[in-house]
Amino acid sequence: MSRRKDRERFLQKKRLNPDYSGFRGYGKEPERPGQTPMQTVVCSVCGRKRNVPLGVALEAGENYVCLKCREAGHGEVSPDS
Repeated sequence: MSRRKDRERFLQKKRLNPDYSGFRGYGKEPERPGQTPMQTVVCSVCGRKRNVPLGVALEAGENYVCLKCREAGHGEVSPDS
């Protein structure tokens, strides 16, 4: 759609509702019923930061191994190393 048409549509909605400030995105993604809270965790093998569900982050603690490292065969890190 062209800029002109977008602007015309915005002004039309603004005329009907003076408080209309335009579309600002969805507060939550509509297709995902439950949004899991995420937490940043550092992989103990490669040292990269990863966003993982809060439950996984609490369960793994400092011994978290990211999916990429697990697929590469690094697996779980032993507690004594």
